Formats: sequence, structure tokens, C-alpha cells
Amino acid sequence: MKIAIIGAGAMGGATVEGLLKSQYIDTVDITVSDPSAAVLEKFAQRGVHVTSDNQQAAAEADIVCVVVKPWLVERVLKGIKETLDYRRQILIVVAAGVKSADIQTWMAKDGDMIPTYLVIPNIAIAQLASMTFIVPAIAAEPQHTERVKALFDSMGESILTEESHLAAGTTLASCGIAYAMRYVRAASEGGVELGFKADEAKRIVMQTMKGAVELLAATGLHPEAAIDLVTTPGGVTIKGLNEMEHAGFTSSVIRGLKAGC
Repeated sequence: MKIAIIGAGAMGGATVEGLLKSQYIDTVDITVSDPSAAVLEKFAQRGVHVTSDNQQAAAEADIVCVVVKPWLVERVLKGIKETLDYRRQILIVVAAGVKSADIQTWMAKDGDMIPTYLVIPNIAIAQLASMTFIVPAIAAEPQHTERVKALFDSMGESILTEESHLAAGTTLASCGIAYAMRYVRAASEGGVELGFKADEAKRIVMQTMKGAVELLAATGLHPEAAIDLVTTPGGVTIKGLNEMEHAGFTSSVIRGLKAGC
């Protein structure tokens, strides 16, 4: 299977890194197209085929991933439209807010449509740890969906969803990774105030978060049930939790998530 990544900025570049780490697709079967010579040189040194010509990148791929800023999607898609083989290829669009109805308007060719997926990963895809949302948007058949899901499952976890849920998924997982990092920053600063050096505090917080996630994944416990395991009457944990709630911890998280939809 051959794949083309058109656009290797933050998200596109992270996707290429994930592909290289996962080894799900042979390095020689990955093509990256980007206007930046520095970006192309970086990936060329890793054995990836590189080009600044989007049509060249798209021509030989089985899966074409367009990973550009939302306002560039129409131009990029129209630029490769005549190159694409609608009977053989799959199109993936990674761009928040771009609607399938618009893609269909831009890409319809003699009444035909290329199988098209809207996909939203997060930047942890570079470390094979993305939470990726996949929408079978246009002309998608089960065999196409299996291929696309297997591809993104090789770089983390994925979930098939409806287009109407994509904005919420973006907020929860893609924006959510930034929210998690903000907690790491805040807890690390708190650790410094408690007497740890900055790097030590960050390492402590990161390992603690990793432990919490692995505990929930391994046990299937509801977070509140897991909290009960470490919360004793009159203890420091419940005092700390209550202070955070007095400051609006839970409501702030929910309001932040809802603001992004």
C-alpha cells in the first residue's frame, strides 16, 4: 500500500513521523509533498519520497491524505482532482471544520466521487498514541473503511463516528491534548512551589498522569471509583480535591470543552 501526505506541517509532519515509527507502511511507499525545502530534506534523509508537486505525490498513491490548513483545502483538492483515480484511490482530508458537502461540490467528476474520509487525529500520532476520529464521508465502502481504520489504529486508537460529532471529538481529543498539557504545566509549577526543581516536578507529574491512565485502562474503573481508592477520610487527597472543586475545576474543564464546539 502506498500513501501520499500532502502538507507536512505540524499535523502532517506528525502523521509522517507516526507512519515511520509504526512501520505499517514501508518507508519507500510513503510520499510527502510540501512547499518547504527544509521539511522535504528532513524526510528525504529518512528514506521517504519527497516532492513539492502535489499532483506527483497523489498520482501513484493508494491513499491520499490532504493535511493542510482548512482555508487551503479547496485549492489543494482542486489542484489534484484530475490526477486522482476515483476507482482505485481513497482520499483522506485532515482539516477541522471542512464539510463533506463542500468536498463533494469541489471533487465531483462526471457524477462520480472518490471514496472520502474526514479524519481528525492529534499530534500524539507521532508517538503512536493518537486518539483519531474517522468519518466515512462520501462513497465509502466497508473495505475502504477497514483500510483507513487499520492505518490509524497502527498509530494509536481510532473511532468511527458521524460528521455531526466531529467538532466535539476534535475538542475532546485534539484540543484536549493541549488541555492535558496545561494541567501538566500547572501541576509542575505547583511542584516547584512545594520544593521540587522544575524538571523533577514535570517528571513526577508526567509519570503520575501516565500511571492514572494505565490504571483506568487496565481496570476499567470509573475515574471516581479509582479516586476513592486513594481518598481517605480527613486525608490530604480529599482536601486537595475539594480545594480544586471550590475553584471550579470540573466546571472549568467542561466549559472549556464546550467552548471549543
